[in-house]
Amino acid sequence: MFLATGIYALFISSNYWERYYTLVPSAAAIGVAIVPFWASMGTYVTRMAHKYYEYAHYREEHVQEQRRAPRGASAAYIVVFQSLFYGCFHLSFVGAQMPMLFFLNDYLYKFNHTLDGVTHCGTLSKGTLAGLSTTVLQSLPRSASLIVVESVLMAAAFTAMLLVLLLCGPAHRPTEEIDLRSIGWGNIFQLPFKHMRDYRLRHLFPFFIYSGFEVLFVCTGFALNYGVCALGLERLASLVATYGAAAAAGSALALCALRLRRRVPLLAGALLHGALLVTLFCWAPEPRTPTQAPLLHALAALWGLGSALNKTGISIVLGELYEDKERQDFIFTIYHWWQALAIFGVYLWQELPMKAKLSVLLLALAVATGAYGWMERKVARRVAHRLPRIPRPRHRVRGYRYLRDDDSDATGSEAGGDSDRDVSCDNKDDSDHSGANEGDGDINGSRDKDGATRGNVGLRERPVAATRTPEERGS
Repeated sequence: MFLATGIYALFISSNYWERYYTLVPSAAAIGVAIVPFWASMGTYVTRMAHKYYEYAHYREEHVQEQRRAPRGASAAYIVVFQSLFYGCFHLSFVGAQMPMLFFLNDYLYKFNHTLDGVTHCGTLSKGTLAGLSTTVLQSLPRSASLIVVESVLMAAAFTAMLLVLLLCGPAHRPTEEIDLRSIGWGNIFQLPFKHMRDYRLRHLFPFFIYSGFEVLFVCTGFALNYGVCALGLERLASLVATYGAAAAAGSALALCALRLRRRVPLLAGALLHGALLVTLFCWAPEPRTPTQAPLLHALAALWGLGSALNKTGISIVLGELYEDKERQDFIFTIYHWWQALAIFGVYLWQELPMKAKLSVLLLALAVATGAYGWMERKVARRVAHRLPRIPRPRHRVRGYRYLRDDDSDATGSEAGGDSDRDVSCDNKDDSDHSGANEGDGDINGSRDKDGATRGNVGLRERPVAATRTPEERGS
Protein backbone atom coordinates (compact mmCIF):
# COMPACT_ATOMS: atom_id res chain seq x y z
CA MET A 1 0.00 0.00 0.00
CA PHE A 2 2.85 2.38 0.84
CA LEU A 3 4.71 1.74 -2.42
CA ALA A 4 1.59 2.05 -4.57
CA THR A 5 0.67 5.33 -2.89
CA GLY A 6 4.19 6.53 -3.70
CA ILE A 7 3.62 5.68 -7.38
CA TYR A 8 0.48 7.81 -7.34
CA ALA A 9 2.59 10.63 -5.90
CA LEU A 10 5.07 10.06 -8.74
CA PHE A 11 2.31 10.53 -11.30
CA ILE A 12 1.19 13.77 -9.66
CA SER A 13 4.76 15.06 -9.60
CA SER A 14 5.09 14.41 -13.36
CA ASN A 15 2.52 17.18 -13.92
CA TYR A 16 5.07 19.74 -12.74
CA TRP A 17 6.79 19.11 -16.09
CA GLU A 18 4.04 17.72 -18.29
CA ARG A 19 5.68 16.11 -21.30
CA TYR A 20 5.10 12.86 -23.14
CA TYR A 21 8.21 11.28 -21.65
CA THR A 22 7.08 12.14 -18.09
CA LEU A 23 3.31 11.53 -18.20
CA VAL A 24 3.26 8.24 -20.12
CA PRO A 25 5.83 6.32 -18.00
CA SER A 26 4.21 7.52 -14.76
CA ALA A 27 0.77 6.51 -16.05
CA ALA A 28 2.15 3.08 -16.97
CA ALA A 29 3.56 2.78 -13.45
CA ILE A 30 0.11 3.46 -12.01
CA GLY A 31 -1.34 0.76 -14.25
CA VAL A 32 1.19 -1.73 -12.91
CA ALA A 33 0.55 -0.78 -9.28
CA ILE A 34 -3.23 -0.40 -9.27
CA VAL A 35 -4.16 -4.09 -8.94
CA PRO A 36 -1.65 -4.83 -6.12
CA PHE A 37 -2.76 -1.63 -4.40
CA TRP A 38 -6.47 -2.43 -4.44
CA ALA A 39 -5.91 -6.10 -3.66
CA SER A 40 -3.84 -5.19 -0.61
CA MET A 41 -6.44 -2.62 0.46
CA GLY A 42 -9.26 -5.17 0.22
CA THR A 43 -7.27 -7.75 2.15
CA TYR A 44 -6.17 -5.23 4.77
CA VAL A 45 -9.69 -3.95 5.48
CA THR A 46 -10.98 -7.52 5.80
CA ARG A 47 -8.15 -8.52 8.11
CA MET A 48 -8.71 -5.43 10.26
CA ALA A 49 -12.33 -6.51 10.65
CA HIS A 50 -11.12 -9.90 11.93
CA LYS A 51 -8.67 -8.24 14.32
CA TYR A 52 -11.34 -5.92 15.65
CA TYR A 53 -13.54 -8.94 16.32
CA GLU A 54 -10.70 -10.43 18.37
CA TYR A 55 -10.30 -7.13 20.21
CA ALA A 56 -14.03 -6.89 21.00
CA HIS A 57 -14.26 -10.54 22.08
CA TYR A 58 -10.96 -10.87 23.88
CA ARG A 59 -12.59 -12.85 26.68
CA GLU A 60 -13.68 -15.63 24.35
CA GLU A 61 -11.75 -18.85 24.83
CA HIS A 62 -10.81 -19.26 21.15
CA VAL A 63 -9.44 -15.68 21.09
CA GLN A 64 -7.33 -16.12 24.20
CA GLU A 65 -5.95 -19.40 22.87
CA GLN A 66 -5.46 -17.83 19.41
CA ARG A 67 -7.54 -20.45 17.67
CA ARG A 68 -9.67 -19.93 14.61
CA ALA A 69 -12.94 -18.13 15.30
CA PRO A 70 -16.25 -19.85 14.50
CA ARG A 71 -17.29 -19.47 10.89
CA GLY A 72 -19.20 -16.25 10.31
CA ALA A 73 -18.23 -14.74 13.66
CA SER A 74 -16.59 -11.71 12.00
CA ALA A 75 -19.31 -11.17 9.37
CA ALA A 76 -20.83 -8.14 11.09
CA TYR A 77 -17.44 -6.45 11.43
CA ILE A 78 -16.65 -7.12 7.76
CA VAL A 79 -19.88 -5.36 6.78
CA VAL A 80 -19.09 -2.33 8.94
CA PHE A 81 -15.45 -2.01 7.88
CA GLN A 82 -16.13 -2.40 4.15
CA SER A 83 -19.00 0.12 4.33
CA LEU A 84 -16.80 2.68 6.10
CA PHE A 85 -13.94 2.15 3.68
CA TYR A 86 -16.01 2.57 0.53
CA GLY A 87 -17.84 5.52 2.04
CA CYS A 88 -14.51 7.31 2.50
CA PHE A 89 -13.29 6.19 -0.92
CA HIS A 90 -16.32 7.57 -2.77
CA LEU A 91 -15.89 10.90 -1.01
CA SER A 92 -12.63 11.20 -2.94
CA PHE A 93 -14.73 11.77 -6.08
CA VAL A 94 -15.99 14.94 -4.41
CA GLY A 95 -12.53 16.10 -3.37
CA ALA A 96 -11.12 15.42 -6.83
CA GLN A 97 -13.48 17.99 -8.34
CA MET A 98 -12.33 20.84 -6.12
CA PRO A 99 -9.54 22.04 -8.50
CA MET A 100 -12.01 22.23 -11.36
CA LEU A 101 -14.75 23.89 -9.33
CA PHE A 102 -12.57 26.56 -7.75
CA PHE A 103 -9.84 26.99 -10.34
CA LEU A 104 -10.25 25.57 -13.85
CA ASN A 105 -13.87 26.61 -14.44
CA ASP A 106 -12.77 30.26 -14.58
CA TYR A 107 -10.79 29.52 -17.75
CA LEU A 108 -13.43 27.47 -19.63
CA TYR A 109 -15.55 28.71 -22.49
CA LYS A 110 -19.30 28.62 -21.94
CA PHE A 111 -21.34 25.72 -23.27
CA ASN A 112 -22.60 27.69 -26.31
CA HIS A 113 -19.04 27.68 -27.65
CA THR A 114 -17.79 24.25 -26.60
CA LEU A 115 -20.98 22.45 -27.71
CA ASP A 116 -21.58 24.42 -30.90
CA GLY A 117 -20.89 21.42 -33.16
CA VAL A 118 -22.75 18.82 -31.07
CA THR A 119 -25.96 17.58 -32.69
CA HIS A 120 -26.89 14.41 -30.73
CA CYS A 121 -26.73 13.50 -27.05
CA GLY A 122 -27.44 10.46 -24.95
CA THR A 123 -28.64 7.31 -26.64
CA LEU A 124 -28.43 8.92 -30.10
CA SER A 125 -24.76 9.83 -29.73
CA LYS A 126 -21.75 7.91 -31.01
CA GLY A 127 -18.21 7.81 -29.72
CA THR A 128 -17.02 10.25 -27.08
CA LEU A 129 -19.17 13.35 -27.54
CA ALA A 130 -18.71 13.88 -31.27
CA GLY A 131 -18.64 17.56 -32.21
CA LEU A 132 -17.11 18.88 -28.98
CA SER A 133 -14.99 21.95 -29.68
CA THR A 134 -11.22 21.43 -29.59
CA THR A 135 -10.72 24.81 -27.92
CA VAL A 136 -12.26 24.74 -24.45
CA LEU A 137 -9.97 27.20 -22.60
CA GLN A 138 -10.36 30.96 -23.00
CA SER A 139 -6.78 31.44 -21.79
CA LEU A 140 -4.05 29.35 -20.24
CA PRO A 141 -3.79 29.44 -16.43
CA ARG A 142 -0.75 31.12 -14.94
CA SER A 143 2.14 28.77 -14.18
CA ALA A 144 2.23 29.91 -10.56
CA SER A 145 -1.43 28.95 -10.13
CA LEU A 146 -0.81 25.52 -11.64
CA ILE A 147 2.12 24.98 -9.30
CA VAL A 148 -0.08 25.80 -6.31
CA VAL A 149 -2.72 23.27 -7.42
CA GLU A 150 -0.10 20.58 -8.05
CA SER A 151 1.50 21.26 -4.69
CA VAL A 152 -1.82 20.75 -2.92
CA LEU A 153 -2.25 17.41 -4.67
CA MET A 154 1.33 16.42 -3.81
CA ALA A 155 0.73 17.31 -0.18
CA ALA A 156 -2.34 15.05 -0.17
CA ALA A 157 -0.32 12.20 -1.71
CA PHE A 158 2.52 12.54 0.82
CA THR A 159 0.00 12.72 3.66
CA ALA A 160 -1.52 9.46 2.46
CA MET A 161 1.92 7.84 2.35
CA LEU A 162 2.70 8.97 5.90
CA LEU A 163 -0.68 7.77 7.19
CA VAL A 164 -0.11 4.32 5.69
CA LEU A 165 3.43 4.17 7.03
CA LEU A 166 2.73 5.43 10.54
CA LEU A 167 -0.84 4.38 11.36
CA CYS A 168 -1.45 1.11 9.51
CA GLY A 169 -0.40 -1.70 11.81
CA PRO A 170 0.35 -5.31 10.80
CA ALA A 171 -2.57 -7.29 9.47
CA HIS A 172 -1.18 -10.64 10.62
CA ARG A 173 0.47 -12.09 13.68
CA PRO A 174 3.99 -13.41 13.08
CA THR A 175 2.65 -16.97 13.30
CA GLU A 176 -0.04 -16.29 10.69
CA GLU A 177 2.16 -15.01 7.91
CA ILE A 178 3.04 -17.10 4.89
CA ASP A 179 6.51 -16.64 3.47
CA LEU A 180 5.41 -16.22 -0.16
CA ARG A 181 9.00 -15.97 -1.34
CA SER A 182 9.69 -19.46 -0.05
CA ILE A 183 6.90 -21.12 -2.08
CA GLY A 184 8.27 -19.83 -5.38
CA TRP A 185 7.40 -16.88 -7.58
CA GLY A 186 5.69 -19.17 -10.08
CA ASN A 187 3.20 -20.32 -7.46
CA ILE A 188 2.61 -16.74 -6.32
CA PHE A 189 1.41 -15.71 -9.80
CA GLN A 190 -0.50 -18.95 -10.44
CA LEU A 191 -2.44 -19.20 -7.18
CA PRO A 192 -4.88 -16.32 -7.84
CA PHE A 193 -5.97 -17.96 -11.11
CA LYS A 194 -6.01 -21.45 -9.60
CA HIS A 195 -8.65 -20.18 -7.17
CA MET A 196 -10.95 -19.80 -10.17
CA ARG A 197 -11.52 -23.55 -9.81
CA ASP A 198 -13.84 -22.64 -6.96
CA TYR A 199 -17.38 -22.36 -8.35
CA ARG A 200 -18.12 -19.47 -5.98
CA LEU A 201 -15.43 -17.34 -7.59
CA ARG A 202 -16.44 -18.39 -11.09
CA HIS A 203 -20.03 -17.36 -10.43
CA LEU A 204 -18.87 -13.99 -9.09
CA PHE A 205 -16.63 -13.41 -12.12
CA PRO A 206 -19.39 -11.66 -14.19
CA PHE A 207 -19.91 -9.21 -11.33
CA PHE A 208 -16.17 -8.45 -11.35
CA ILE A 209 -16.44 -7.60 -15.05
CA TYR A 210 -19.56 -5.48 -14.65
CA SER A 211 -17.97 -3.62 -11.73
CA GLY A 212 -15.19 -2.46 -14.04
CA PHE A 213 -17.63 -1.60 -16.83
CA GLU A 214 -19.94 0.58 -14.79
CA VAL A 215 -17.39 2.68 -12.88
CA LEU A 216 -15.69 3.86 -16.07
CA PHE A 217 -18.93 4.22 -18.03
CA VAL A 218 -20.32 6.71 -15.53
CA CYS A 219 -17.09 8.77 -15.69
CA THR A 220 -16.90 8.77 -19.51
CA GLY A 221 -20.07 7.70 -21.30
CA PHE A 222 -22.67 9.13 -18.93
CA ALA A 223 -20.70 12.18 -17.77
CA LEU A 224 -19.77 13.26 -21.31
CA ASN A 225 -22.50 12.03 -23.66
CA TYR A 226 -25.32 12.88 -21.26
CA GLY A 227 -24.06 15.44 -18.76
CA VAL A 228 -21.57 17.59 -20.66
CA CYS A 229 -23.59 17.31 -23.89
CA ALA A 230 -26.59 18.95 -22.22
CA LEU A 231 -24.97 21.18 -19.57
CA GLY A 232 -21.47 21.99 -20.82
CA LEU A 233 -18.02 21.33 -19.42
CA GLU A 234 -18.50 23.87 -16.64
CA ARG A 235 -21.08 21.57 -15.01
CA LEU A 236 -19.00 18.38 -15.27
CA ALA A 237 -17.42 18.82 -11.83
CA SER A 238 -20.76 19.23 -10.09
CA LEU A 239 -22.12 16.14 -11.85
CA VAL A 240 -19.20 13.93 -10.75
CA ALA A 241 -19.29 15.41 -7.23
CA THR A 242 -22.99 14.51 -7.01
CA TYR A 243 -22.14 10.96 -8.04
CA GLY A 244 -19.41 10.72 -5.38
CA ALA A 245 -21.53 12.16 -2.57
CA ALA A 246 -24.43 9.82 -3.36
CA ALA A 247 -22.06 6.85 -3.54
CA ALA A 248 -20.60 7.74 -0.14
CA ALA A 249 -24.11 7.82 1.33
CA GLY A 250 -24.99 4.61 -0.50
CA SER A 251 -22.08 2.79 1.11
CA ALA A 252 -23.79 3.37 4.44
CA LEU A 253 -26.90 1.63 3.08
CA ALA A 254 -24.82 -1.53 2.74
CA LEU A 255 -25.03 -1.73 6.53
CA CYS A 256 -28.46 -3.25 5.95
CA ALA A 257 -26.54 -6.51 5.52
CA LEU A 258 -26.25 -6.49 9.32
CA ARG A 259 -29.98 -7.24 9.52
CA LEU A 260 -30.73 -8.72 6.11
CA ARG A 261 -29.04 -11.37 4.02
CA ARG A 262 -25.72 -10.50 2.42
CA ARG A 263 -27.21 -10.76 -1.08
CA VAL A 264 -29.55 -7.82 -0.49
CA PRO A 265 -27.08 -4.90 -1.08
CA LEU A 266 -25.58 -6.50 -4.19
CA LEU A 267 -28.92 -7.39 -5.79
CA ALA A 268 -30.44 -4.02 -4.84
CA GLY A 269 -27.58 -2.21 -6.59
CA ALA A 270 -27.97 -4.44 -9.64
CA LEU A 271 -31.72 -3.78 -9.80
CA LEU A 272 -31.18 -0.02 -9.53
CA HIS A 273 -28.53 -0.03 -12.27
CA GLY A 274 -30.76 -2.13 -14.49
CA ALA A 275 -33.57 0.41 -14.23
CA LEU A 276 -31.14 3.27 -14.93
CA LEU A 277 -29.66 1.53 -17.98
CA VAL A 278 -33.11 1.03 -19.47
CA THR A 279 -33.87 4.71 -18.82
CA LEU A 280 -30.65 5.86 -20.46
CA PHE A 281 -31.25 3.53 -23.39
CA CYS A 282 -34.58 5.26 -24.12
CA TRP A 283 -33.59 8.89 -23.41
CA ALA A 284 -31.62 11.42 -25.41
CA PRO A 285 -31.29 14.87 -23.77
CA GLU A 286 -31.28 17.94 -25.95
CA PRO A 287 -27.85 19.50 -26.56
CA ARG A 288 -27.10 22.80 -24.81
CA THR A 289 -30.13 22.62 -22.49
CA PRO A 290 -29.14 23.59 -18.91
CA THR A 291 -32.75 23.19 -17.75
CA GLN A 292 -32.19 19.43 -17.67
CA ALA A 293 -29.62 19.80 -14.90
CA PRO A 294 -31.88 18.55 -12.04
CA LEU A 295 -32.77 15.35 -13.90
CA LEU A 296 -29.13 14.64 -14.84
CA HIS A 297 -27.94 15.22 -11.28
CA ALA A 298 -30.66 12.88 -10.00
CA LEU A 299 -29.53 10.17 -12.45
CA ALA A 300 -25.91 10.68 -11.34
CA ALA A 301 -26.92 10.35 -7.69
CA LEU A 302 -28.90 7.16 -8.34
CA TRP A 303 -26.02 5.67 -10.31
CA GLY A 304 -23.65 6.49 -7.45
CA LEU A 305 -26.02 4.77 -5.05
CA GLY A 306 -26.03 1.63 -7.19
CA SER A 307 -22.24 1.72 -7.61
CA ALA A 308 -21.74 1.92 -3.85
CA LEU A 309 -24.01 -1.07 -3.24
CA ASN A 310 -22.18 -2.95 -5.99
CA LYS A 311 -18.62 -2.31 -4.76
CA THR A 312 -19.42 -2.72 -1.07
CA GLY A 313 -21.58 -5.78 -1.67
CA ILE A 314 -18.89 -7.63 -3.63
CA SER A 315 -16.26 -6.98 -0.97
CA ILE A 316 -18.64 -8.12 1.78
CA VAL A 317 -19.46 -11.34 -0.08
CA LEU A 318 -15.77 -12.11 -0.70
CA GLY A 319 -14.87 -11.37 2.92
CA GLU A 320 -17.59 -13.70 4.24
CA LEU A 321 -17.01 -16.53 1.76
CA TYR A 322 -13.22 -16.60 2.13
CA GLU A 323 -12.38 -16.26 5.80
CA ASP A 324 -9.06 -18.10 5.52
CA LYS A 325 -6.53 -15.32 5.84
CA GLU A 326 -3.90 -16.97 3.64
CA ARG A 327 -6.38 -16.99 0.70
CA GLN A 328 -7.67 -13.44 0.91
CA ASP A 329 -4.66 -11.99 -0.91
CA PHE A 330 -5.32 -14.25 -3.88
CA ILE A 331 -9.09 -13.70 -3.88
CA PHE A 332 -8.92 -9.90 -3.87
CA THR A 333 -6.12 -10.02 -6.45
CA ILE A 334 -8.23 -11.95 -8.94
CA TYR A 335 -11.21 -9.66 -8.25
CA HIS A 336 -9.34 -6.45 -9.00
CA TRP A 337 -7.41 -8.04 -11.88
CA TRP A 338 -10.64 -8.83 -13.74
CA GLN A 339 -12.01 -5.41 -12.83
CA ALA A 340 -8.94 -3.68 -14.28
CA LEU A 341 -9.24 -5.79 -17.44
CA ALA A 342 -12.88 -4.71 -17.79
CA ILE A 343 -11.88 -1.05 -17.39
CA PHE A 344 -9.38 -1.52 -20.22
CA GLY A 345 -12.18 -3.00 -22.33
CA VAL A 346 -14.31 0.10 -21.82
CA TYR A 347 -11.56 2.23 -23.34
CA LEU A 348 -11.55 -0.03 -26.40
CA TRP A 349 -15.24 0.51 -27.15
CA GLN A 350 -15.21 4.30 -26.89
CA GLU A 351 -16.10 4.77 -30.57
CA LEU A 352 -19.15 2.51 -30.45
CA PRO A 353 -22.69 3.98 -30.56
CA MET A 354 -24.20 4.66 -27.15
CA LYS A 355 -26.93 2.07 -27.72
CA ALA A 356 -24.26 -0.61 -28.21
CA LYS A 357 -22.47 0.41 -24.99
CA LEU A 358 -25.69 0.32 -22.99
CA SER A 359 -26.59 -3.07 -24.49
CA VAL A 360 -23.24 -4.52 -23.39
CA LEU A 361 -23.75 -3.14 -19.89
CA LEU A 362 -27.28 -4.55 -19.67
CA LEU A 363 -26.11 -7.97 -20.87
CA ALA A 364 -23.20 -8.03 -18.42
CA LEU A 365 -25.49 -7.00 -15.56
CA ALA A 366 -28.08 -9.66 -16.39
CA VAL A 367 -25.45 -12.41 -16.58
CA ALA A 368 -23.81 -11.23 -13.34
CA THR A 369 -27.11 -11.16 -11.44
CA GLY A 370 -28.12 -14.61 -12.65
CA ALA A 371 -24.72 -16.14 -11.91
CA TYR A 372 -24.65 -14.65 -8.42
CA GLY A 373 -28.14 -15.92 -7.62
CA TRP A 374 -27.15 -19.39 -8.78
CA MET A 375 -24.01 -19.25 -6.62
CA GLU A 376 -25.99 -18.34 -3.50
CA ARG A 377 -28.38 -21.21 -4.21
CA LYS A 378 -25.48 -23.70 -4.46
CA VAL A 379 -23.96 -22.32 -1.26
CA ALA A 380 -27.30 -22.70 0.53
CA ARG A 381 -27.45 -26.33 -0.64
CA ARG A 382 -23.92 -26.81 0.74
CA VAL A 383 -22.44 -27.86 -2.59
CA ALA A 384 -18.77 -28.68 -2.00
CA HIS A 385 -16.29 -26.21 -3.46
CA ARG A 386 -12.75 -26.81 -4.65
CA LEU A 387 -9.79 -24.80 -3.45
CA PRO A 388 -6.18 -25.14 -4.63
CA ARG A 389 -3.51 -26.34 -2.25
CA ILE A 390 -1.06 -23.71 -1.09
CA PRO A 391 2.40 -25.31 -1.47
CA ARG A 392 4.72 -25.84 1.46
CA PRO A 393 7.85 -23.67 1.60
CA ARG A 394 10.74 -25.02 -0.43
CA HIS A 395 13.37 -24.06 2.11
CA ARG A 396 13.66 -23.52 5.81
CA VAL A 397 13.19 -20.02 7.16
CA ARG A 398 14.42 -18.77 10.47
CA GLY A 399 12.36 -16.99 13.07
CA TYR A 400 11.04 -17.36 16.60
CA ARG A 401 8.43 -19.89 17.71
CA TYR A 402 7.70 -21.44 21.07
CA LEU A 403 7.73 -25.19 21.45
CA ARG A 404 5.76 -25.82 24.59
CA ASP A 405 2.01 -26.09 24.19
CA ASP A 406 1.25 -23.87 27.16
CA ASP A 407 3.55 -21.13 25.81
CA SER A 408 2.74 -21.50 22.11
CA ASP A 409 1.52 -18.51 20.14
CA ALA A 410 0.34 -20.67 17.26
CA THR A 411 -3.16 -19.95 16.02
CA GLY A 412 -5.94 -22.48 15.77
CA SER A 413 -5.45 -22.65 12.01
CA GLU A 414 -1.85 -23.75 12.56
CA ALA A 415 -2.87 -26.34 15.11
CA GLY A 416 -5.55 -27.88 12.88
CA GLY A 417 -5.04 -30.95 10.68
CA ASP A 418 -1.83 -32.86 11.23
CA SER A 419 -0.21 -32.20 14.58
CA ASP A 420 3.13 -30.44 14.74
CA ARG A 421 6.16 -32.65 15.00
CA ASP A 422 7.40 -33.00 18.56
CA VAL A 423 10.95 -31.92 19.11
CA SER A 424 13.03 -33.33 21.91
CA CYS A 425 15.13 -30.84 23.79
CA ASP A 426 18.23 -31.34 25.78
CA ASN A 427 17.26 -32.10 29.39
CA LYS A 428 20.75 -31.71 30.70
CA ASP A 429 20.81 -29.15 33.47
CA ASP A 430 17.23 -28.01 32.85
CA SER A 431 17.55 -25.38 35.50
CA ASP A 432 20.36 -23.71 33.54
CA HIS A 433 19.25 -24.12 29.92
CA SER A 434 15.49 -24.49 29.68
CA GLY A 435 14.79 -20.75 29.74
CA ALA A 436 17.64 -19.82 27.43
CA ASN A 437 16.77 -22.34 24.72
CA GLU A 438 13.00 -22.30 24.92
CA GLY A 439 12.63 -20.83 21.43
CA ASP A 440 14.79 -23.37 19.55
CA GLY A 441 13.27 -26.22 17.60
CA ASP A 442 11.68 -27.23 14.32
CA ILE A 443 8.04 -26.89 13.53
CA ASN A 444 6.49 -28.16 10.31
CA GLY A 445 3.40 -26.56 8.78
CA SER A 446 0.12 -28.40 9.17
CA ARG A 447 -2.54 -28.89 6.54
CA ASP A 448 -6.23 -28.17 6.87
CA LYS A 449 -9.19 -29.85 5.16
CA ASP A 450 -8.79 -27.70 2.05
CA GLY A 451 -5.19 -28.77 1.66
CA ALA A 452 -3.92 -25.35 2.60
CA THR A 453 -0.64 -25.11 4.44
CA ARG A 454 -0.76 -23.15 7.66
CA GLY A 455 2.14 -21.56 9.47
CA ASN A 456 4.97 -23.16 7.51
CA VAL A 457 7.96 -22.35 9.61
CA GLY A 458 11.31 -24.07 9.82
CA LEU A 459 13.79 -23.48 12.63
CA ARG A 460 17.00 -24.98 13.90
CA GLU A 461 16.76 -28.32 15.67
CA ARG A 462 18.39 -28.82 19.04
CA PRO A 463 20.65 -31.85 19.44
CA VAL A 464 18.67 -34.69 20.93
CA ALA A 465 20.37 -35.67 24.18
CA ALA A 466 17.46 -36.56 26.45
CA THR A 467 17.94 -40.34 25.99
CA ARG A 468 21.64 -40.41 26.82
CA THR A 469 22.84 -41.85 30.07
CA PRO A 470 25.18 -39.85 32.34
CA GLU A 471 28.02 -42.22 31.35
CA GLU A 472 27.44 -41.53 27.63
CA ARG A 473 27.34 -37.82 28.27
CA GLY A 474 30.66 -37.99 30.13
CA SER A 475 32.30 -39.99 27.34
